[in-house]
Amino acid sequence: MSARFDEYRDTYRAEVEHSIAFVGQSLEFFTEAKAQALLGLARQRLGDPAQLRALDVGCGPGETDEYLGAFGDLHGIDVSTELVERARRRNPGATYAHYEGGRLPYDDGAFDLAFAICVLHHVHPVDWGTFTDELVRVVRPGGLAVVVEHNPLNPLTRLAVARCAFDDDAILMGRTLVTELFRHAGAEPVEARFILFFPWRWRPLRRLEQRLGSLPLGAQYLVAARRR
Repeated sequence: MSARFDEYRDTYRAEVEHSIAFVGQSLEFFTEAKAQALLGLARQRLGDPAQLRALDVGCGPGETDEYLGAFGDLHGIDVSTELVERARRRNPGATYAHYEGGRLPYDDGAFDLAFAICVLHHVHPVDWGTFTDELVRVVRPGGLAVVVEHNPLNPLTRLAVARCAFDDDAILMGRTLVTELFRHAGAEPVEARFILFFPWRWRPLRRLEQRLGSLPLGAQYLVAARRR
């Protein structure tokens, strides 16, 4: 997988922009929306983000981390050395590392929050359990493990995935499956909702989305689980 994403070190952003061009919004819109959803979840469930240590698993070139400066101690890790280097240059205030996949190179309970945004669909299904086990393992008791993924029930999401060159290996999974993976990892799901219903920044729509989270219509979904 490392070599695969290294191939897109210079075209990563362009590939994503191409895949979502039909929506009429830039990558920043969707990236910022997911970052804000994550920060809102952290504030509600864990407290002031400035007091939290967070880990971005599958950080890529650090696109999302650019909007997560509110975390007091932000770390990122990825299987692509090329993308990790780009993340370092983009976000000098964060700490980045490369790994080969499998076990994360951190102690048990090292973080308050560990999250993976649109990463799990690139992981082979036989490794899904290991991946979520690791997300939970590196979170302290009472901390949160979070997965944000594409909603396979949304036809526009499926179109965007089909149009992205490095998503040709993607296997989309539903929200229920991710919830069960967290349970098997020893964490208690505390929130599972759909996000990104509307591709516009109008504030009333952002508030409306908070009420629509149970409807399986959003472009993506968020599942959060608390480590016991």
